[in-house]
Amino acid sequence: MSVERTASDVLVDRLISWGVDTVFGLPGDGINGFVDALHKRHDDLRYVHVRHEEVAAMAAVGYAKFTGRLGVCFATSGPGAAHLLNGLLDARTEQAPLLAISGMTYHDLVGTAYLQDVNTDYLFNDVALYNQRIMGPAHVINVVDYAVRTALTQRGPAHLTFPIDYQAAPADSGTRFRRNVEGHTSTAHRPPIRVPRREDLEEAARVFAGRSRVVILAGAGARGAGAELEAAAERLAAPIVKAQLGKDCVPDDSPYTTGPIGLVGSRPSEEALEECDALLIVGSTMPYIEYYPSPGQAVCVQIDDRPERLGLRHPVDVPLAGDARATLAALLPLLPRNEDRAFLARAQEGMREWWALMEERGTRTDLPMKPQVPAWALNDALAPDAIVCGDSGTVTTWAARQIKIRRGQLFSFSGTNCSMAAGLPYAIGAQTAYPGRQVVVFTGDGSLTMQLGDFLTAVQHNLPIKVVVIRNDTLGLIKWEQMVFLGNPEYGVDLAPMDFVKFAEACGARGMRIEDPRTCGDQMREALSWDGPVIVECVVDRHEPPLPAKVKSHQVRKLFDALRQGTPNRNRIALQMVKDLLDESSFEAAPGPEIPGPIARAASEIVEKLRDRTEE
Repeated sequence: MSVERTASDVLVDRLISWGVDTVFGLPGDGINGFVDALHKRHDDLRYVHVRHEEVAAMAAVGYAKFTGRLGVCFATSGPGAAHLLNGLLDARTEQAPLLAISGMTYHDLVGTAYLQDVNTDYLFNDVALYNQRIMGPAHVINVVDYAVRTALTQRGPAHLTFPIDYQAAPADSGTRFRRNVEGHTSTAHRPPIRVPRREDLEEAARVFAGRSRVVILAGAGARGAGAELEAAAERLAAPIVKAQLGKDCVPDDSPYTTGPIGLVGSRPSEEALEECDALLIVGSTMPYIEYYPSPGQAVCVQIDDRPERLGLRHPVDVPLAGDARATLAALLPLLPRNEDRAFLARAQEGMREWWALMEERGTRTDLPMKPQVPAWALNDALAPDAIVCGDSGTVTTWAARQIKIRRGQLFSFSGTNCSMAAGLPYAIGAQTAYPGRQVVVFTGDGSLTMQLGDFLTAVQHNLPIKVVVIRNDTLGLIKWEQMVFLGNPEYGVDLAPMDFVKFAEACGARGMRIEDPRTCGDQMREALSWDGPVIVECVVDRHEPPLPAKVKSHQVRKLFDALRQGTPNRNRIALQMVKDLLDESSFEAAPGPEIPGPIARAASEIVEKLRDRTEE
């Protein structure tokens, strides 16, 4: 540890002045000057040592998403810096304030094919909102302040690359140009809270006059505005449809919400958007354009604090550029009260049917166990203030539909970037920020094995993360996309079986395997009650399809083509889907046709016998 104050010390001290209390990273010779500065201030700045630089960046994203504060990560030069890229892409698309610090080769050897000689600042140009190379000790504070302010204000990633020799250079060395007046920049910052003009709010309110079938579509930008959303829903008699990144903007048991939309959505959400005559979009640019009302069907008001996003997915009659909570608060007194409650009542009845169907799916006793069962069991095992980190894959469907986020709980995942393997890193960031709260990862075996080594990070830092992994030994979402979207047989999606319980135990942690749906609830509650990090391995049916809320004819045709062309286990898959549709045929919310109960039960028994005999 060096005694002399260095340029890296200046950088670390400035981060602390900005209120940074945690950094995630992996040391290396290209960043060791910065690591030495972290060592000096270890009482004031926590360093979480990860196994992979992408996890450092993703953990910083998770930290930022769940706290609203700046996430900070670092990596060495060359390949270490390159590993950060996906995390910065996640921060950019997920709108998370992040600062990444990477090493760079010696400033006077750049461009000479020296060891790990990469123009790291060029490398990050397409993902970072602010991106600079530190040009000497006198440059540090200027760029750190601007980088942090940019990340916080624009909710995205900033990147600084730090040549090795400058990192360890004395803080007062080098030259300072006379116009670079020492002390001219500061850490003063206030998050901008924009509210539209009164006349714009009045115009928006008039749009809803005489409209009886209003829908509110809420996304990540509406998080923190739950009370205002529900007040607007009550006034407009409007169901609240939630993009998955807005899953926790109002609780799943709110009487106003119809839950998720899109391929992972609910039938009441889909029907509400199909039938509405007015739409209020709050903090969402949900990308699945085909699920919005048809252009010309409904009048639309959109609230977003980024004006460039207004009208991005759907034609807007009145765009309101402003903070969701503040804008809703200002708009509420102006909104006309919709006395016709029929549309909302119909959606609420649809949700009663939907939750009955979700409970049916989540409590089935079939073997192999259905993936919906552990997702449903998780509800009773979650603490009132639990933080749930989802992941990409078929697990997105089960999390969207089966997991009921209650008031006081938080949820997020890599929703727009859709990066696999974000769940565990997000949880590392969340648990670091909230050591006293229950943090649960809901992931798949494909995602988890991508970054499984960083379960050791949880062990090393005593982070009591609970990892619930749905194990089906296949890349389930890719498998179904190949068949349903392209009509191709599944290919290249099989995964070698992994014993996650043994892995957890090898790491010095605990593991629980759940295979029997009849004991799933008790086992889930027990595993989540254990101290320390835990992996809960849920072995499930690999052929269970993530059915959409409404099965479309073109999806059926594509699936038939895929089966006909030789998809492995095609008879087993076909029979399983038929049995699922028969078992659910008595539910109005089911995706298939209604079949009289006795006929459906008898047919289901026949199909089950055929399915069990099928070996292919």
